[in-house]
Amino acid sequence: MAPTVPLPALALVALVALVAPGLGVAPGCDSPAHLWCSSPEIAAACQVQGHCPNLPHPAAAPVELSLYYESLCPACREFLVLELFPTWLLLPSEMLNITLVPYGNAQERNDSGKWSFQCQHGPEECLGNMIEACLMDEAKNLSTYFPIIFCLESGSSVTKNLEAVRPLAHPSCPTVPHAHPRDISVPLTPPCVPFPWQCLQIYAPELDRGRIAACVQGDRGVALMHHNAQLTEALDPPHQYVPWIAINGKHTDELQAQAEASLLGLVCHLYQGEKPEVCESSKAQKAPGGCRR
Repeated sequence: MAPTVPLPALALVALVALVAPGLGVAPGCDSPAHLWCSSPEIAAACQVQGHCPNLPHPAAAPVELSLYYESLCPACREFLVLELFPTWLLLPSEMLNITLVPYGNAQERNDSGKWSFQCQHGPEECLGNMIEACLMDEAKNLSTYFPIIFCLESGSSVTKNLEAVRPLAHPSCPTVPHAHPRDISVPLTPPCVPFPWQCLQIYAPELDRGRIAACVQGDRGVALMHHNAQLTEALDPPHQYVPWIAINGKHTDELQAQAEASLLGLVCHLYQGEKPEVCESSKAQKAPGGCRR
């Protein structure tokens, strides 16, 4: 009986026949044929990647999304709460990188070396922007601060959250047990800045409240807002409204419309790696129009 040829040997013969007619070797390939599929680097050098199905594929780059927004803009809150946060929850972390820039249509002024800010929806929005900027600065990690920001933006008010808002302890602050930012007796300026601790307590109790409060009250918060102002003013093309969405560093009317209509569908379409099952059905209602400058 004729000897049996092992299957791996047959596969190797077939591979050599396919990629190296006449037993020729691709320029730059100095490995023996039995090693051609042993690594992505050798397969590339020997020009046989398409014939090595078991090779590990390099990880696809995540879709990069930058959201330029302001804390009290209704359309910004709608997009963040109904599109961005659910999409982030549904997708694997390697598919989507998110950058949040709370500033929007605000304007800054330099008075004798000190920055001040005027926001489209008033002082409460400036406070909300700074709270979120300080949260991000303290938490560092999106997976820590994004649920808190979602909690703030999905409530009835960003800067007050049920009864959990209190004025910070300071001799000049009024002793009101549950003060709200709109109470005229509690100013929105340091050192009496209220903060919605409830969202922090629910989603990241390990964060240092004192450090976040100090950021909101102090120079660090002002510096963060100035940085966000610079990021927003550097947009090309310049933003005309918020939410202003950039995908992989680009903003177009088409990308904006697609992101607002179905962000999940857009990210699934753009991602070049293996897609999860949730990408098979990804449609959502279009968010309302933005807050124009």
